[in-house]
Amino acid sequence: MRRFLLYIFSVRSTLQIYGARRFRASLLKQGKKPNGELIRYMKPPDLIIRSRRVVTPEKIEPASVHIRDGVIAALGDWDELPPSQISFVDAGDAVVMPGLVDSHVHVNEPGRARWEGFATATRAAAAGGITTIVDMPLNSIPPTTTRDGLAAKLAAASGQCFVDAAFWGGVVPGNTTEIKRLLDAGVRGFKCFLIDSGVDEFPHVAEADLLEAMPELAKLNSVLLVHAELSEPIENAAAELKNSNPQSYETFLRSRPRAAENEAVALMIRLCRETGARVHIVHHSSSDALPLLKAARAEGLPLTVETCPHYLTFAAEEIPDGATEYKCCPPVRERENREKLWAALADGTIDMVVSDHSPCTPNLKLLETGDFLNAWGGIAALQFTLPVMWTNLQKRGFGLRELTRWMSDAPAKLCGLDERKGRLEIGCDADIVIWHPEREFKVAPEIIEFKNKLTPYAGMNLRGVVEATYVRGGKVFGQGRFAGEATVALLI
Repeated sequence: MRRFLLYIFSVRSTLQIYGARRFRASLLKQGKKPNGELIRYMKPPDLIIRSRRVVTPEKIEPASVHIRDGVIAALGDWDELPPSQISFVDAGDAVVMPGLVDSHVHVNEPGRARWEGFATATRAAAAGGITTIVDMPLNSIPPTTTRDGLAAKLAAASGQCFVDAAFWGGVVPGNTTEIKRLLDAGVRGFKCFLIDSGVDEFPHVAEADLLEAMPELAKLNSVLLVHAELSEPIENAAAELKNSNPQSYETFLRSRPRAAENEAVALMIRLCRETGARVHIVHHSSSDALPLLKAARAEGLPLTVETCPHYLTFAAEEIPDGATEYKCCPPVRERENREKLWAALADGTIDMVVSDHSPCTPNLKLLETGDFLNAWGGIAALQFTLPVMWTNLQKRGFGLRELTRWMSDAPAKLCGLDERKGRLEIGCDADIVIWHPEREFKVAPEIIEFKNKLTPYAGMNLRGVVEATYVRGGKVFGQGRFAGEATVALLI
């Protein structure tokens, strides 16, 4: 009888990884949504997680997530209890939702591993409910601008990752011939700078370079991520600020004027239109450019936009002089600018929210002098993007649907991983975060997992405590501890 009940249960609630993915793909091609009642297989699940609050693309409801071979095999009823042989997690009233996908992370290894490394970055990600990171091509040495550079990156990451990791390639002057080779090797797309990147080994591109690279990207149906600031407005501002106080945040804000972003966005919209290449604006800050972006989207141009938690949380008027942990480029701007970014996120002009985790060693932040103009620009926050955003979302009347859309689904689509990542659906990887939206905690150095503990969120009380993180069905973090050694695969 016991075997018969196990047989019946397995038939009702599971399917195998290969069949699940093939079947899901065929349904999507027909414009249909897969569900747990359409196909059944013999093998029982490895694990079932249930909660009163499971977030799927369609709804938030009591449900159970059935996992087999690292893949979501079925979405069942909450009261569908498994036989004793099957591992079972009852999350109670905690939220069960897809793990976050952070498509903007600077890991910096190899070459600058003292700034951040794969082990510490992916531990921070796991502790924060992030199940996939996509590493930026610069700040490591060598950068990911050649096939050899990618090989060095893969070798550095191998065996160190606690969550899944994918990689962006880089577009720099003269490397157009590397684009296809990098794509063939597995990068998810490409990043470029329109202004000095801050590191010599990743030079910025001019319009002529883009006119060479973007047709190749369009032909290959790849995407170009753009740090959208132009140098002329910044150079003009520098001339006007020669005698200004470098410790003043107002001085720094004036040194990176909105015009630098606005003109860069206008350039990329024009080149997107001319070349047909997909363009993604990273870490957008200037609200002045939002009408341009909205019009480009209405025109049907293949353009997407991200912003970051720091632009949605902080305001220039509140940043103390000398507090260089807040420095990033483009900068955190005024309150009225922040409110317009929120409105653009709500109306779809901005697609997603990602961390732009860009740490460095504390000495490069020049904390002793508080010199904003010469300190390294970058904010460390990877571990706290979920609670930071949830704290904001609750105050502004948004909920779990927006959180998963902006921080799981949309970033997965950007990097072409949406067939596997970003949703709780049959055939998708069982990347899951279990967390408590009502619980609060304080950001303190002893809980920070990324390598250098300097962050502008230090001392803040945030809402949203991660209980457990699963990557492809395996528990990588739970109850404040990491499960075993780093064994998670590279998505390449």
